[in-house]
Amino acid sequence: MIWNGPAKAGLTVVLAHGAGAPMDTPFMTFFAEGLAENGFRVGRFEFPYMAARRGGKRKPPDREPVLLDTWRDVISGVKAPVVIGGKSMGGRMASLIADAQGVAGLLCLGYPFVGMGGKENPKRTAHLATLETPTLICQGTRDPMGNAAFVKALPLSRKIRLFWAEDGDHDLKPRKASGFTHAQNLAAALDAAVAFLEPLAAPKKRDR
Repeated sequence: MIWNGPAKAGLTVVLAHGAGAPMDTPFMTFFAEGLAENGFRVGRFEFPYMAARRGGKRKPPDREPVLLDTWRDVISGVKAPVVIGGKSMGGRMASLIADAQGVAGLLCLGYPFVGMGGKENPKRTAHLATLETPTLICQGTRDPMGNAAFVKALPLSRKIRLFWAEDGDHDLKPRKASGFTHAQNLAAALDAAVAFLEPLAAPKKRDR
């Protein structure tokens, strides 16, 4: 794992990568370091198939049971309160265990509401209607895996908040003609994440 932020923070955030890229991409690093600078302890990890790729083995993503078991193993050693989530697939897998694991929150950075090519699958969204864990999803308004029009029509739990990155794609990146920049969208999403996480942190003990 890669750790950022103070070891004695009032909240730990554990993030997993998306299906096609590792835990140390510029996107993942931006959010991990940004959250750490705001006083949170942030850990990043890789699923077995991605870790194997570092050894030169080209492997497809692990099957869902392996991904979920990996999530459970990782957070079993993390002191509460803990928020789980991550990029795309990493966040989606976290959302499937959030309620059962009793975590403090869920942070999804570009949720894959539909598969690549716009293929819909109820398995990706059905559980979001009854989710009980406080959740923030940062999503681009034109994300091909779940744009604003599509997501707003879904029956989502009241526990889910949405931050919309203007004209953003699956990486929250806008087109030049939009008048927005990727840096602006990332910074705004980070601000939204910090505002979401702060109330979930354990209160700091006062000096006596």
